Amino acid sequence: MSRGQMLLMRKNQLGEITKTPLENEDYQTIVISLQEDLLRQIALEEQIEIGQKYAGPSNILIPENDFLAAFFQSIIPYIRHPEEKIINTLGLLKVKEVVYLLLNTMPQLKEFLFDFSEPYKIDLEKFMLNNFHYNIPIEKFAGLTGRSLASFKRDFHKIFGMAPRHWLQERRLAEARHLIERKNKKPSAIYLDLGFESLSHFSHAFKKKFGKAPTEWVL
Repeated sequence: MSRGQMLLMRKNQLGEITKTPLENEDYQTIVISLQEDLLRQIALEEQIEIGQKYAGPSNILIPENDFLAAFFQSIIPYIRHPEEKIINTLGLLKVKEVVYLLLNTMPQLKEFLFDFSEPYKIDLEKFMLNNFHYNIPIEKFAGLTGRSLASFKRDFHKIFGMAPRHWLQERRLAEARHLIERKNKKPSAIYLDLGFESLSHFSHAFKKKFGKAPTEWVL
């Protein structure tokens, strides 16, 4: 994304945002979460019914227009003064406003916004190999793959031959060793990106697995 662009991101995804400011310029990103309860309320008010599961792209760039540009300018005071008592009440109205503006800009977003179906079971192996570095609870991984916790653990063991937490630890440590050994990465630069909560936790787990602290690791 570049200056002034708007991106609509679908639920049940994992992702990272990297902010790259232009030289000598301020940078600001505004993120609005469209909660399902609010979307359900709008669907009831407008009598919107969606008969099938949304199957389009998960992320959509929204064309710029005067209405949306003015909307984002209008919410800057809410961001700068979150302690004000009016924020909770008017903030909710502003979120409803942006939903209507999105529908006005791209009417086809109705299927994207108002699909309340549960996620289908997706390819568990592919999903975990792509997302193992995210530090989220096992329950969250289960939900994102369309499974109950019990079903997730059962399917996971069939595929990987071990419990999810054990596999995540092993996979993250293997990736850490690769980055240190082959990419000359510093432990302090990678531990957060690999899902470890602290450098000390990472160092302890690495030494227990490989016999040396990551700072001592050499080819």
